[in-house]
Amino acid sequence: MKIIETNISDLYLIEPKVVGDTRGYFMESFSENLFSEMVKKVNFLQDNESKSLFGVLRGLHLQKPPYTQAKLVRVIEGKVLDVAVDLRIDSPTFGKYHSSELSGENKLQLFVPRGFAHGFVVLSEYAIFSYKVDNFYSPEHELGLRFNDFDLNVDWILSSAQISLSGKDQSLPFFKEQHYFSSNEYNKNK
Repeated sequence: MKIIETNISDLYLIEPKVVGDTRGYFMESFSENLFSEMVKKVNFLQDNESKSLFGVLRGLHLQKPPYTQAKLVRVIEGKVLDVAVDLRIDSPTFGKYHSSELSGENKLQLFVPRGFAHGFVVLSEYAIFSYKVDNFYSPEHELGLRFNDFDLNVDWILSSAQISLSGKDQSLPFFKEQHYFSSNEYNKNK
């Protein structure tokens, strides 16, 4: 496993070791020992998977304390542009984002720590997206940001006409309309 630092502290791209031949490939998608040693100790509690068609944008989502979640995300099939926004008010990169292309082909994963909004848009015909989380979903603690927020200025690659949003994601608030927390508050556990 290779750990690649991003432009935002605590947010890492992970390149697993893939062994392949004419029959196919094998890779370890997660090892608690290696992850704890190379990234940090995280107690993942749940695995989630979604399938989305071209242009579907899911996000930008997060949960507020004490139900914040760290995520380890990857694409099993297809290709997405994956985006994480730093919402830790005490961070020097507060309000900044990182984007990476994750695909079934490149096998890259992104570790999204607590205190980040997360989303992705599908760039292929469809994508199967998988993610591990370290806390359970709580509808009462759900937050989100509008994907096209002017202050965040995320480059989603696709035009607005190509993007398909859920009704809920269409009405998410803007960056300036939310209350944010410190790193310590985001890391309080439930």
